[in-house]
Amino acid sequence: MVTTMSAICVEKGGIAMENYVGRFFVADTLEYIVEYARRLTEAGPVPDDVANVIKIFQERFESVKDLVTPTEKPIYEMTLEEFEKIMNI
Repeated sequence: MVTTMSAICVEKGGIAMENYVGRFFVADTLEYIVEYARRLTEAGPVPDDVANVIKIFQERFESVKDLVTPTEKPIYEMTLEEFEKIMNI
């Protein structure tokens, strides 16, 4: 997703990733995946191939974690109503 976001930014004239309107979605999605992976690994051992994928997601999230939706709590802890309010839906 980060690679896709970077390609979109280039296609849109070389805008900085922090100025891309989709940055929150990408960062929030990675944050959600990383948190799910953390809970998964805490629940018990995971196969090596899954652990390798988790590590890749964690590394990618580290590079965009400053782009998550600026809220008091992460999206994976929000109720649907809280999320809709933040997203102005």
